[in-house]
Amino acid sequence: MSREAILGAIRRSLGRGAVPRDLAIGLQARLHAHPRHLIPARSRLPRPQQVALFLRNVEKEFGTVARVPAAAAVPAAIAGYLAAQNLPSSFVMAPHPELRAIPWPASPLLRIREGRAAPTDLVSVQHGYAAVAETGTLMLPGTPDRPTTLNLLADTAIVVLRASRIRGALEDAWDLLRAEWRDDRTGGFMPRNVMLVTGPSRSADIEFTLELGAHGPRRLHVVLIDDDPPAVE
Repeated sequence: MSREAILGAIRRSLGRGAVPRDLAIGLQARLHAHPRHLIPARSRLPRPQQVALFLRNVEKEFGTVARVPAAAAVPAAIAGYLAAQNLPSSFVMAPHPELRAIPWPASPLLRIREGRAAPTDLVSVQHGYAAVAETGTLMLPGTPDRPTTLNLLADTAIVVLRASRIRGALEDAWDLLRAEWRDDRTGGFMPRNVMLVTGPSRSADIEFTLELGAHGPRRLHVVLIDDDPPAVE
């Protein structure tokens, strides 16, 4: 069924006809303007404090962080984390060009499989598209080189993120996504899905007892690459 057929069925069920031209123009203007709500001052910090805020908020939400000076240090950081958590040295990894460019042979004990995660995978390594300092949130678009299953199925999720991709507020992260996700055919589009991840999966629905890993990973570990000199104190 086409998009117009679906929208037409919704209009009929609501008892509405076509949108008047003047109203349609107003709606289109609002959609293209991306109006902002009140932006908290804590998201408008200088870069070092902004990155520090992101790290504090990740840890506040039961995540952990390892900060490394360059991509070459990522394998050792992941190997050290896996050993500290008594986890196997094998993991499934997103087939993203930036992850593939990391010198993984520097840690020869790591065993890597690229692609989508399976229910049997204990550890996944995902490429972090962007992050929000205000809340410690990771923005993870679903794309062929960033499989969404990596965010959901493994018990331990590791996200490799560049410090230069940290933004102050959620609106800033959406601005980055809108600016970069364009093509000549459509003039602009969004990924099929965008996951906003704040800490490991958790729930307190049953007797108000916090359970980690309720609907996804029980652990969330961020490996932050310091590729943004102004963000380093």
